[in-house]
Amino acid sequence: MARLLLPLPIAAAAASASSLHLAASRLRLPVVSSSVARREVLFGGRVAARAPVRLARRGVSAGAEAGGSAAAAAQVIGQEEAMEWVKKDRRRMLHVVYRVGDLDKTIKFYTECLGMKLLRKRDIPEERYTNAFLGYGPEDSHFVVELTYNYGVESYDIGTGFGHFGIAVEDVAKTVDLIKAKGGTVTREPGPVKGGNSVIAFIEDPDGYKFELIERGPTPEPLCQVMLRVGDLDRAINFYEKAFGMELLRKRDNPQYKYTIAMMGYGPEDKNAVLELTYNYGVKEYDKGNAYAQIAISTDDVYKTAEVIRQNGGQITREPGPLPGINTKITACTDPDGWKTVFVDNVDFLKELEE
Repeated sequence: MARLLLPLPIAAAAASASSLHLAASRLRLPVVSSSVARREVLFGGRVAARAPVRLARRGVSAGAEAGGSAAAAAQVIGQEEAMEWVKKDRRRMLHVVYRVGDLDKTIKFYTECLGMKLLRKRDIPEERYTNAFLGYGPEDSHFVVELTYNYGVESYDIGTGFGHFGIAVEDVAKTVDLIKAKGGTVTREPGPVKGGNSVIAFIEDPDGYKFELIERGPTPEPLCQVMLRVGDLDRAINFYEKAFGMELLRKRDNPQYKYTIAMMGYGPEDKNAVLELTYNYGVKEYDKGNAYAQIAISTDDVYKTAEVIRQNGGQITREPGPLPGINTKITACTDPDGWKTVFVDNVDFLKELEE
């Protein structure tokens, strides 16, 4: 999915959020009747106008504003149908996208130190960027990394919001010894996690991205976590459950170290990649930098996906529809903390892999 991430130079990358918002505002239909018509097509026609929804969120009766209880019931039914559809939608985390300053050096580190395989590489000289996809298995069944190298950009700001990627290994100490032998940076030696018993270690790749090595038995999904920091954990959990259809797999508070984590995903942690949300006591905002980009998730219908995200307070930054030139249908959004996600049509994604 090389085209899911625009190849931005460092200055443009810093301004990407505002440009995406402008693009979305130009694409969004400006009149309520068009929005209602779109929602009727998506969810069987049992919806109300969007203005009462906004009022209801502020504690005003949607039924009173829309002309009675029938209108209020229609809105509730529409939302319930949307939620049921999300639960049935075939979703999984496809890949995580981020920028690197030396693609060949990063590929060498991931393959020699982390045991990944280079799955494919694509250069787009007319747009001055190159993509490389690496992971522990085929893209049609595994969560992988998508590295983006923008011509001439050698470094990026990772910021304070991105946390780390997680990799499950059978022997953390042995993996750390290998990484040290290859000249890699170990930032935390192997040992039990704070407040728990799992054996972990932390390392850094050549661009400074952190990887948590987690000692586990054999797993079908070694690339198992993406950790992002959020300013309101309950708000984030609610959004990912309702808008993304994820399940809260577990939640753990660590008052001694003043943080709480929540694991969200589409299946058990030992068999699927998951999103780890971290809340540090009292910290409401983070600097996102311009290095980490987004996660891509599969869906059966990008149009319904976008509407459900809107219903649950997400912001659509790329209206649903096909990408110019390759016709893969996508939609993009940001969560309440500003983290970006791209949803990709299941059928189109598999077609793209075949090309």
